[in-house]
Amino acid sequence: MRARIYRPARTATQSGTARTRDWVLEFAPASARQIDPLMGWTSSDDTQAQVRMTFPSKEAALEYARHHGIEATVTEPKKRKLNIRPMGYGENFATNRRGAWTH
Repeated sequence: MRARIYRPARTATQSGTARTRDWVLEFAPASARQIDPLMGWTSSDDTQAQVRMTFPSKEAALEYARHHGIEATVTEPKKRKLNIRPMGYGENFATNRRGAWTH
């Protein structure tokens, strides 16, 4: 069995970092999906592809994979660049603003 261990990125619709602190172990699909001829739905007989386990650290996920004989590859997360403005959001509504208010 092959698996992938990674730290998920934040969702595109949110700016927060919820659900990005844990590490995830997902199994690679063992067989291809088939298309049902009657309904057109895709299906698979591989139940391991539905398993998604979370761990508090990368070491815990690797230890679990080692203990159960799972061949795992680790994908390191990319660091997010901080977006810190000098005055912050309140700068938009400052009374001492020198430029034109163009909102």
